[in-house]
Formats: sequence, C-alpha cells, structure tokens
Amino acid sequence: PPNVTGSLHMGHAFQQTIMDTMIRYQRMQGKNTLWQVGTDHAGIATQMVVERKIAAEEGKTRHDYGREAFIDKIWEWKAESGGTITRQMRRLGNSVDWERERFTMDEGLSNAVKEVFVRLYKEDLIYRGKRLVNWDPKLRTAISDLEVENRESKGSMWHIRYPLADGAKTADGKDYLVVATTRPETLLGDTGVAVNPEDPRYKDLIGKYVILPLVNRRIPIVGDEHADMEKGTGC
Repeated sequence: PPNVTGSLHMGHAFQQTIMDTMIRYQRMQGKNTLWQVGTDHAGIATQMVVERKIAAEEGKTRHDYGREAFIDKIWEWKAESGGTITRQMRRLGNSVDWERERFTMDEGLSNAVKEVFVRLYKEDLIYRGKRLVNWDPKLRTAISDLEVENRESKGSMWHIRYPLADGAKTADGKDYLVVATTRPETLLGDTGVAVNPEDPRYKDLIGKYVILPLVNRRIPIVGDEHADMEKGTGC
C-alpha cells in the first residue's frame, strides 16, 4: 500500500491502473475478487517528513514537542496525507472495496503482527543474536539495511606500529608489527591483531602478544584466513 509520506505520484497511478485492470478482468470472469485497499504508516520515513514540516513551519524539533505531543503531530499528518491518498484513489476510479480500507497500524493488524511474531518465536524461527546494527545518529534509532545509502569515498590507509611484547621479533628482526587500517579511530577497542596463518612473515607470531598503542594493553596475535596477505601490511 502507499506510504502516508505525501500524495500519490505518477508511479502509483501507473501501478494502480494495472491492478485495477486485472481486478476488473478477473471479476468479469466470474471470480470472487478483492482488492484490499489501505495505506502504510512507513515508520521512520513518515517521522522524517513530519520533522521537516515542523522545522520549516515552526522552527521546532521533535524534542521541543516531547514524545506524546510529537506522536500526536504524526497522527495529524497521517489523517491529512492518508485522506489525500484516499481521495486520489477514488478520483482514479479504482475498483476497490472501500468498506475494507485499512491502515497498517490499525489495532487488528498490529495484533496480527504480534501474534505471528510470537508463533514464529515459539517455533524457534526467530532468535536474538549479535550482528551489525545500522544506527542513525540524528534520528537516534536503529534503521534497516534498506534505509542505508552506501557511498564510495576516497580514504586513507593508516599504518600504525604495535610493539611486540615479551621480546618477540618478526621474521626480519623487527620488534613491532605494522598494522594497516582505514579506521584508526577503532584502535582503542582492539582486542587482537589478525594475521593469515599461511603468511610466512607472521605465522610464527601467532599466540604471542603486542602492546596496544596509547593504552599499553596486551592483546594477542591470532591466525585468521580472512586476513588478506596482499592488502595493506597483511595484519
């Protein structure tokens, strides 16, 4: 269903014309047809639209409103945008069952989503695990992969010396490893240095330790085949 982030555009009109043609054709064939009409709350996208609106019109943020008042503003927007979409669909002459019009946050639909989630959890088809979570620092919320726009940018490869602990030496006699990274700001959280176990430069150092720069913390050197011997310094 269309998102309540604005009004229908040409793409919606094209899509709904196709849907209307198909539903009318099948009905003329004597089939029992239903075009379930409705609108989608669109979550974060709608929140962003409302935030831009109050910023432009009132110079305020959602924090100025507070949680409850801001949610009320979103429901006001839903009534305005959803009403516009419904009127547009009626003007298009779409052959839908208007008595069954729904909104994705209607109580019945929300309860159905919760019910399905609980069933899937009980069947061990949903689990909690550790994985990368996309965090929006402006909205202060987690967002899905679909809401992330990836852009390539030119960066730098930083080479940082990590002193070897306990008198260890590299194959060429150095008392340090040079770690290559594009993210030097993560250094303070390092828990180990990975080297490829097939790399002759470092394989004898697996199991030994380096001293983490700045904080002087001992961290282990571990073998991991994912360490690319041809990239950076190989560790």
